[in-house]
Amino acid sequence: MEIEKERIYITPTELENLNDAPFSGDEENGGPEERKTEINGNWIPATSITEAKINAKAKRRLRKNSSRDSGRGDSVSENGETLKIGVVPTSPKGKLLDRRSRSGKGRGLPKKGGAGGKGVWGTPGQVYDVEEVDIKDPNYDDDQENCVYETVVLPLDERAFEKTLTPIIQEYFEHGDTNEVSEMLKNLNLGEMKYSVPVLAVSLALEGKASHREMTSKLISDLCGTVVSKTDVEKSFDRLLKELPELVLDSPRAPQLVGQFIARAVGDGILSSTYIDGYKGTVDCVQARAALDRATVLLSMSKGGKRIDSVWGAGGGQQSVKHLVKEIDMLLKEYLLSGDVLEAERCLQELEVPHFHHELVYEAIVLVLESTGEKTFKMILDLLKTLWKSSVITVDQMKRGYERVYCEIPDINLDVPHSYSVLERFVEECFQAGIISKPLRDLCPSRGRKRFVSEGDGGRLKLESY
Repeated sequence: MEIEKERIYITPTELENLNDAPFSGDEENGGPEERKTEINGNWIPATSITEAKINAKAKRRLRKNSSRDSGRGDSVSENGETLKIGVVPTSPKGKLLDRRSRSGKGRGLPKKGGAGGKGVWGTPGQVYDVEEVDIKDPNYDDDQENCVYETVVLPLDERAFEKTLTPIIQEYFEHGDTNEVSEMLKNLNLGEMKYSVPVLAVSLALEGKASHREMTSKLISDLCGTVVSKTDVEKSFDRLLKELPELVLDSPRAPQLVGQFIARAVGDGILSSTYIDGYKGTVDCVQARAALDRATVLLSMSKGGKRIDSVWGAGGGQQSVKHLVKEIDMLLKEYLLSGDVLEAERCLQELEVPHFHHELVYEAIVLVLESTGEKTFKMILDLLKTLWKSSVITVDQMKRGYERVYCEIPDINLDVPHSYSVLERFVEECFQAGIISKPLRDLCPSRGRKRFVSEGDGGRLKLESY
């Protein structure tokens, strides 16, 4: 009865696992005191069944750990205890950074031959070919193969237009190259703001010099047909006439200057000759009427609308030397008649020839030498002193003008007696006024007095010393 109560039923799978259990000699012979279980007519001790279960469980654990901890050198004993034979990794991240396969298969090499992982674009030396378009792709488009991509430049608004073009025009006043301005404007998407190019150029020229206004007229003429059209030019002058009340606040001469721009545009052929006639009897603004009247007078003086080249005058270095000498001579004569030093200074600056100011110094000193009264002497001294203090005439130009007089005084003395004494006196006064330096004063030539035999020279005349 006791043996029947301890009977244990074992499945066929468990019977296969029993083959791995070791048995001693006493258990095979079957001792009188051990308990046995009958399975299919065979009596098997109960203790051996328990040991077989433990060994089977240890084997399963061994297989599981071998795949998880492969390469780490761990093993499992018969009792299920883990034995560490290999070297324990020093870093806790060693297991995470291990790039070998964790499936228990393979040779332990990196995945994908080193071409996998974050930030990796393939194996070293790999070249990617151009990907061909798949015609069977549901998103395939027939036109995408012939598609051409271009950079789209957005049109400039009013604020960006003024901010972008103002430096371009101001730089043009320095170099004077209209082709460079044209190329820069072609790279911009002006859109509907094309007519504002002449408006901005004229507005900046009103505050500049005569040479800037001449350059602006040339710029508008060269841009017409390439960047702007004749219709844009007419539209720009329409806007200038409307904005004249505001332009007068900054440039009081704006009506006359805008009228000259209109006359020059008509003379250049970029503005219709009937443009002024279209405003007759329709203008209420006083400034606009003055501008149109100025343009009408200039066109009537130009003999039938002929190109007006001298409307702004030949500015700066474009003027001939003969013309500059004539202008300076007229400037000095007007100053001697009026005595207005500020007006003379303004006229000299309008010539825009700072490199030719030595001519004024030379002509002014010659006038002093040729004069007979003290009035011219004092007026010329005051003029040079004012131009020196205002820095209109530089040190180099002042020195060059005096040196020219020093070199030509012998020839001047032939026509003007006593020119040496007058020059010495004038140079001394200029030195006292701070116009010239002491070395420049010491260079002033002087003519010695003739001494005769009675003075011990043996009847010889003393030569002139310079």
